[in-house]
Amino acid sequence: MGSSRKKLPEARSDSQATYLPDRHMFALWTWADGAVGAAPPVGDVETVPLVVPTPDLGRLKVSDVDCVLIEPDRLVSVPLDWPGRSVDVWRSWIAGGESALPIAAHAVPDATGVAVTTAEHAGGVFRRTTSVGAEMRTALNAKLRPYQVRGVSWLRETIDTHGGAVLADEMGLGKTLQTIGCVAGRAEKLPQLVVCPTSLVGNWAHEIARFAPALRTMIWRGGPLPAVESGTVVLTGYPTLRTHSQAMAGIHWSTAVFDEAQVLKNPRTLVSKAARTIAADARIALTGTPVENHLEELWALLNLVAPHLFGNRTQFRRRFVRPIADGSPAASARLRGAIEPVVLMRKKSQVAGSLPPKIHADLLCDLTEEQEQLYDRLLEQVIDDGFGSGAQRQTRVLAVLTSLKQVCNHPGLVTDDLGELPGRSGKLDLCTDIVANNLENDSPTLVFTQYRRTGELLVRHFAEQFGVSTPFFHGGLNQEQRADIVRRFQSDDGPKVLILSLKAGGTGLTLTRAADVIHFDRWWNPAVEAQASDRVHRIGQTRTVTVTTLTTGTTVEEHIAAMHNRKSALSDIADMSSVAELTRLDDDRLIGVLRRKRVN
Repeated sequence: MGSSRKKLPEARSDSQATYLPDRHMFALWTWADGAVGAAPPVGDVETVPLVVPTPDLGRLKVSDVDCVLIEPDRLVSVPLDWPGRSVDVWRSWIAGGESALPIAAHAVPDATGVAVTTAEHAGGVFRRTTSVGAEMRTALNAKLRPYQVRGVSWLRETIDTHGGAVLADEMGLGKTLQTIGCVAGRAEKLPQLVVCPTSLVGNWAHEIARFAPALRTMIWRGGPLPAVESGTVVLTGYPTLRTHSQAMAGIHWSTAVFDEAQVLKNPRTLVSKAARTIAADARIALTGTPVENHLEELWALLNLVAPHLFGNRTQFRRRFVRPIADGSPAASARLRGAIEPVVLMRKKSQVAGSLPPKIHADLLCDLTEEQEQLYDRLLEQVIDDGFGSGAQRQTRVLAVLTSLKQVCNHPGLVTDDLGELPGRSGKLDLCTDIVANNLENDSPTLVFTQYRRTGELLVRHFAEQFGVSTPFFHGGLNQEQRADIVRRFQSDDGPKVLILSLKAGGTGLTLTRAADVIHFDRWWNPAVEAQASDRVHRIGQTRTVTVTTLTTGTTVEEHIAAMHNRKSALSDIADMSSVAELTRLDDDRLIGVLRRKRVN
């Protein structure tokens, strides 16, 4: 006999949509019978802190809630069995309406964690960011991710309100692109200025030309500063700012951008004082590490961009530095609330839902003066000696390519002057900045190089700069030594940096403890670099992988990078085919490829 009992209906779980202002995304979650339920089955589940009622519904509290994060465009059509009122209202906003937002629609804790973001704030951010997103679709040659659109909008809002901003997103999230989006919108007012490490000046010129070609760029390396008009972005390095700041006297800028702004963490240095003398309507500081050693470094950046809010260093010490050092949670909450108006800091883990599984960052490095002179001298010697013919020609071409690429890595690799390493190679200095950032964020990093001597130089340099012991995985090790390096690196307390020979470490290894890969030098075959990157981008990897390639601008490395863009990354392309291609060129065309393309 069948049971006569009726089957009870399942409890209804209403889907809620909470807008996350800093990410310009919606968190979808469910609420049933006075409690948070399972996330709707419409995507990958992530845990997000939201403000929800306590079980007795007597008060609100911050809880970690299982959610699915989706972009605004997708909220309109995502299939939900029982959309709650917050979903319906946000769908109406996306369609152009502006109904009153229920609390579930903006249930995000503020920076202090003791209050809920207001409906006015959530609605205003959504409206402004949506408008900026529509504008960026035509203003930039790039498709911005939702959090990047929010970054551009936030920069505009913060500059309008406070005159300056600190964009402190984790490396790899596109601070440069977001800043270009902001700068492009201010081009008609006055000329604009970008100050960055010398090794990045060429990269800024490349990125502006790529994403905002309507902007003109001018690289300034010192001396009298030519007249600049609105629509022009002047690019210069921190050393030039330090030694030629008087040349800027009398120039008023629409925007002054300070990239890798941790350079200015000590307000007593000459470069930091020079930065503060720049007259600009808006100041933007970009850094992945706003605090490297102590909180007073953060004050220096805050004082640079918003001196009217953070003018008193002694007060900052008394209110924040000392009590936080003593372990005061209240002081930490106070600091988060105080800096929230002018600091935007997001981690990859927070925006993972809008990231692809692998981010490619192709950075263009500048040559130092020593590198320029050595590169030109080597090439002139080769031109005088000639390239020969037949088998001898290929040998000589390969030899000169190797020498020029070594100069790009570090001039000491060619001259054997390996005393002081920093400050002599734009590429080494930029790699150092990236590794420093990753060490600060506890992000294990792989560095690939095709040269044994370059790997050994990096081992020594990282030991001297950071006091870390860095293993070097290369072809001269036996199988047992190689297995030991992999085992140690994959352990939770393993080395923070691992250097690998591109050929020896490029295949067959699983190194998923790292999610950051740096290609220190460029190989002819893009498939070889891709295989090396896949040491971390494979089954077992739970994070977004960042792959950074370092290319020295104006050199043969740019030719290699251009070949990568043209060539399909198929495994059947022989590694040496590109060298053979160069060998077949006549002398004039070959020299044209190798010669340094001088820029202003």
